[in-house]
Amino acid sequence: MTLSEKSAYLKGLMDGLDLNKDTAEGKMISGIVDLLQEMTTSISDLEENAIAVSDELDEIEEDLDAIEEFLMDEDDDDDFDEDYDDDDDYGFADDDGEDFDYDDEVVYDVTCPTCGEKLQLDEETLLGDPIHCPKCNELLEFEFDEDDEADDDALDF
Repeated sequence: MTLSEKSAYLKGLMDGLDLNKDTAEGKMISGIVDLLQEMTTSISDLEENAIAVSDELDEIEEDLDAIEEFLMDEDDDDDFDEDYDDDDDYGFADDDGEDFDYDDEVVYDVTCPTCGEKLQLDEETLLGDPIHCPKCNELLEFEFDEDDEADDDALDF
């Protein structure tokens, strides 16, 4: 039995008892039954609204999922160069928009702390034995931190 059915049943019982609504007891019972009917109507309206809001939230969630999926797919596509060349091993581009091949050797710009001479050295040279500055013959030793690999200043003397 639903709330509205129970409320109607109680109203029917009250009417069937043929209560005198002019007495204190009759007024009270009549007031309680009327209150129950109003509460039943309000609760039914609230339930309908809750169902409607829940349906709307479900639709919004589906829309957000579709947007998220679209954006995630778009982010994945951004990793690849639009001018993908079959001869290129990976098809990535660096920040300047130039093709970047992971097989290319990485070169670091190094400045001698003594004379200011600018050198370009590959990673193998940096990780190897110390070298001498070609200008002032200063012995240059490098510390290469893997944690700082992404930084421009990854080289310490």
